[in-house]
Amino acid sequence: MPELPEVETVRRGLAERVVGRRLLDVSATGTRTARRTSTRQLIDTLEGVTVQSVERYGKYLVLHGDDEVRAMIHLRMSGQLLVAPRASPRPPHTHVTARLGAHGVSDPDEELRFVDPRTFGEVVAYRAGSEADVVPELGRLGWDPLREPEAMNWPRWRRLLAGRRRQLKALLLDQHVIAGLGNIYSDEVLHRARLRPQRRSDEVSAPQARRLLDAISSVLEAAVAAGGSTLGDAQYVDVEGRAGRYQLQHRVVGHAGQWCLSCGRARVRRVVSAGRSTSFCPWCQR
Repeated sequence: MPELPEVETVRRGLAERVVGRRLLDVSATGTRTARRTSTRQLIDTLEGVTVQSVERYGKYLVLHGDDEVRAMIHLRMSGQLLVAPRASPRPPHTHVTARLGAHGVSDPDEELRFVDPRTFGEVVAYRAGSEADVVPELGRLGWDPLREPEAMNWPRWRRLLAGRRRQLKALLLDQHVIAGLGNIYSDEVLHRARLRPQRRSDEVSAPQARRLLDAISSVLEAAVAAGGSTLGDAQYVDVEGRAGRYQLQHRVVGHAGQWCLSCGRARVRRVVSAGRSTSFCPWCQR
């Protein structure tokens, strides 16, 4: 599933390629993609809207249009948002399209495409002010490390960890606590912080808590700079269809059974923690 760095990469691509352009000839054929409302409502709400900005909330994207129109997009397991020439073949499982009105006379004839082979993703169109009814999960998201870094100061972070008796992996995955981290980056963050995924949050010392907070920011920032991570399924790409590069910097994810790249003294293990496949180094993360 695309996580915060991948979704932020897509957001930046949309901000560059879509903001200021009108959504025309909107088509929606995937009923699961528009399951909260209907394909008809999706088309009618988005048709003719000019995109004013693109925001990211954790793993959620929100297109802000004129006339107070909003579109929430969640890529989930296999979703992609692509900007491509209209004349190019549409990929299989393209469920929503919109022709993009040009910025200027030199712009190519392009369209925005939502592609989702597994159909877990969704596109929801609504009006500003109805978020609590249509997309209530946006109001329940926790701290977003890149969107609002200043919101998590040191005293608050210490209280957050000490006030919960949870394994660190489970805590990092909880979107109500930290918005945007998923299986890939929680493992890479814990490895950078040299903490076991099973370690309980209320047992973390002050120096360890500081390492963890620093690792969240440094790993996410490096991953965004590299355009996110594209794993073996190659399902994540940016809006131009390019794969990410941060997988080349992974220290534990994808390295199970191999010697740890950080210490070289132990092989990376893969276990189940917090109900998810989890990779860690038993030497670095003692």
